Amino acid sequence: MKTACRAALNPFLLAVLICSGVAHAQDTTESDWPTRQWQTSTPEEQGMDSAALARLIEFGTSRSFDSLLIARHGKIVLDAYYAPYTADIPHAVNSVTKAVIGTLTAIAYKDGLLDSLNHPALKFFGDRNLGSVDDKKRAITVQNLLDMTSGIDWKEPLDGRPDGAIEMGRSPDWVKFVLDRPMSSAPGDVFNYNSGNPHLLSAILAKLTGVNAWDYAKAKLFGPLGISVSNWRRDPQGTAIGGFGLALLPRDMAKIGYLYLRDGEWDGKALLLPAWVDRTTHATIDMHASFEPELRYSNLFWALPDRRVFMAVGNHGQLIMVFPELDIVAVTTARDYCPLGKLAGYISGAVKSATALPPNPAGADLLANAIRNVSTEKPTEVGAIPELAAAVSGKKYKFPANALNLKSLSLSLTDPQPHFDLEVLAPSLKVSGPIGLDGFYRKGEPTAYGVIAVKGTWLDSRTFLFDLLAPGADVQRKWALSFDGEKLYLHGKDRDGHDISIGGGPGG
Repeated sequence: MKTACRAALNPFLLAVLICSGVAHAQDTTESDWPTRQWQTSTPEEQGMDSAALARLIEFGTSRSFDSLLIARHGKIVLDAYYAPYTADIPHAVNSVTKAVIGTLTAIAYKDGLLDSLNHPALKFFGDRNLGSVDDKKRAITVQNLLDMTSGIDWKEPLDGRPDGAIEMGRSPDWVKFVLDRPMSSAPGDVFNYNSGNPHLLSAILAKLTGVNAWDYAKAKLFGPLGISVSNWRRDPQGTAIGGFGLALLPRDMAKIGYLYLRDGEWDGKALLLPAWVDRTTHATIDMHASFEPELRYSNLFWALPDRRVFMAVGNHGQLIMVFPELDIVAVTTARDYCPLGKLAGYISGAVKSATALPPNPAGADLLANAIRNVSTEKPTEVGAIPELAAAVSGKKYKFPANALNLKSLSLSLTDPQPHFDLEVLAPSLKVSGPIGLDGFYRKGEPTAYGVIAVKGTWLDSRTFLFDLLAPGADVQRKWALSFDGEKLYLHGKDRDGHDISIGGGPGG
């Protein structure tokens, strides 16, 4: 996470709400659980201000939100989708996957498959020939993995490059890679963010249940909650990736938050132990986050105790935020870092009452217009088409090994249906799809990495701007393509924001 702005909840408002009975609003009588579908409501009917939510939508525009959802008292009061993203596209949730793995671990524990959260983790891998085993490593427990206090040597800072996760992803056996890492501290001593910890938990779940974590989730979590999952990436051995790789719809993300808001109960059935939810809600492990010193951690969830909120957090703004005392679940999906404290302040600031407010036609109009505005794609400027377009159209340009992982690119710009073809190096993948040349994105067929949308325009007589966006993933690439004779020079940024320039030539 990048530097996060700080904004505290209004303490006076919070005190009023607690005293008036909104705190622990689980007691609210509900006729329907959102298993099949969510009920909706106006914000005012649930004590929230439409005008404040309209301003929150504008804030989302500044943070490259793809979606913003807020549910209070079990009813959705805000459901906004930022074009070209739409509600029917599953979104990569990145490290929110960790919270799902934690929840599955809690279910296995409640059901008796896991005898103790203090069970030594290495005992689940007795069939492996492990390296660097010492007393510290033997002392790692399941709870240490859940709390990011395993002591395994790992570099994945919250505000920097995730070298440990990158190295794991390049290894032929991810579980072995994690288990073979040396120890940097005794288990339980130090918080150190580590995507290898939940991946070990995913492997442990497979051993406990006899099925992949995805299949276990479908039976024990996604099925009961009515969640349809289209994608959960796996490692080379077929283990569901524990630290990332899951895609969910925003409304389904909200169901996971709602399960925790209701103390682990779903439609009359206890899926989680109340003690698990209580420990998650009242996280105490200091994350030592310079951008938000109050952040605490527990059970693969983050928390801001002073703001009375805990959350599942994924890179680039994937969030499930739970406000127990306000009876709120909020979800964002995005392509940029989101300041957690500031967002929590905006959401809590929109709460004006424990009970229904009078109708607010003016506020309702503001909110409706804000939703309509962000859900409507705005065309970008389109440049004049030069004669060069016909000369380069259909040519395949190949590139040497490069930081963008790009192997080849071909643009068909003068066809009746303009399109592109590109190849990436690792993993080997070919992607084709339409290009919008009228200032609007064109979406292609779903790929292994989701839906790809592309548009382009000529910046001058020799330079074409290629704008690739993955609605449903935190990916956008803008490449300036300069054509010079038989050569193509590409200028853009890598995933870490570094400027990259590469050159390519004709290829077969």
